[in-house]
Amino acid sequence: MSRIGKLPVNLPDKVSAELLPGNVVKVKGPLGELSQKVDPDITVAIEGKQIKVTRPNDLPRFRSMHGLYRALINNMVVGVSTGYEIKQEFVGVGYRVSVQGPVLVFSLGYSHEIQMMLPAEVKAETPQVKKGENPILVIRSCDKQLIGQVAAKIRSLRKPEPYKGKGIKFVGEQLRRKAGKTAAAK
Repeated sequence: MSRIGKLPVNLPDKVSAELLPGNVVKVKGPLGELSQKVDPDITVAIEGKQIKVTRPNDLPRFRSMHGLYRALINNMVVGVSTGYEIKQEFVGVGYRVSVQGPVLVFSLGYSHEIQMMLPAEVKAETPQVKKGENPILVIRSCDKQLIGQVAAKIRSLRKPEPYKGKGIKFVGEQLRRKAGKTAAAK
């Protein structure tokens, strides 16, 4: 059995789940509502305050989907109960970000500002930082997949470069740095 797949998903207080026709799992909580279509061969059962995922047999296809769908359902439950948060740091002289409603405005060393529209499910804020510290962008959502895609899109606007470390990086991320050129000794 899959170690992940055989674990039941516990539903916290204020979170409810229902199984819709077409093998769709719908989870509601204080932070929102998410749904996920599950493969018809995988069986999902809601028993009290637990969701159990089972597979028909031990074929490799079913073994891989067993753990996957259990993890996706667990991510939905965590998302609607506590939510997800990603912090990104802007390293570089003049690198800034501002939130103007659902639009993010980036100043990343290009000749122009970059504007990016956020999905409705994602909220962003820029906390105040002390002078001399790098600006930080905090994005929050109940959908783990969506917030990951948005964070990757923001990072792709200016990836950290390996020599000085300038660019957009995740807070706490360790970058692989390279040594610069050295003068040849004669």
